[in-house]
Amino acid sequence: MKTLWWQTVGTGNCHLVLLHGWGLNAEVWRCVSEELASQFTLHLVDLPGYGRSRGFGAMSLDEMAQQVLDAAPQNAVWLGWSLGGLVASKIALDNPGRVSALVTVASSPCFSAQDAWPGIKPEVLAGFQQQLSEDFQRTVERFLALQTMGTETARQDARTLKQTVLSLPMPNVEVLNGGLEILKTVDLREPLASLAVPHLRIYGYLDGLVPRKVVPLLDDLWPESQSLVVAKAAHAPFISHPGEFCSALSGFIRAVPTTP
Repeated sequence: MKTLWWQTVGTGNCHLVLLHGWGLNAEVWRCVSEELASQFTLHLVDLPGYGRSRGFGAMSLDEMAQQVLDAAPQNAVWLGWSLGGLVASKIALDNPGRVSALVTVASSPCFSAQDAWPGIKPEVLAGFQQQLSEDFQRTVERFLALQTMGTETARQDARTLKQTVLSLPMPNVEVLNGGLEILKTVDLREPLASLAVPHLRIYGYLDGLVPRKVVPLLDDLWPESQSLVVAKAAHAPFISHPGEFCSALSGFIRAVPTTP
């Protein structure tokens, strides 16, 4: 049976939906959920096929976005980290009336490196897909280690991510492969140029998966959006710098005109 795991905490007037990244689950928000739930009504969700959302196979970005939207509050701020950023962006593009603001964290509209566009080399993503079928727990662990490399708390942050993955059943290989396929093929650079809702982009200066070189390129491409680079963070700024992350998020949301 297909069941989407969804948990609501907090009693704030503003609804905030958090979408996690590839290979992970909603437990990844544990380090900021208490602080955020004191200000917002927080919606924690395991993406289809991840964590406790069982019974789903591989999905396209459109299918994943629709599945999540169907369970969501009528109006909310949507925050997506990494792969979750693509899902949140897709929801904001297709249903602007349901989204009061979009926040993307360590996310790129096009994760794959192309010509003059910085990103993950396609052969690296293809390599991960190949390795998944051989030893998928180790592949996921390698991907997690990449996410925290370079930060002062890298070892501890990687441990946090690993515990998040191992605390729940692993997603199946088909689902993980489908997620990598989205990272490899989706390109929302042009569509997001005409996004109709306020958009905050948060990056880590040391991020090896979403290079900081994309920040000025997107500042030019999406002049209506705001960007923030967290100086000593890598791919998971909310884990390495929870205080800075929460205050930037709260400040942005407070300034957004909300519809009840």
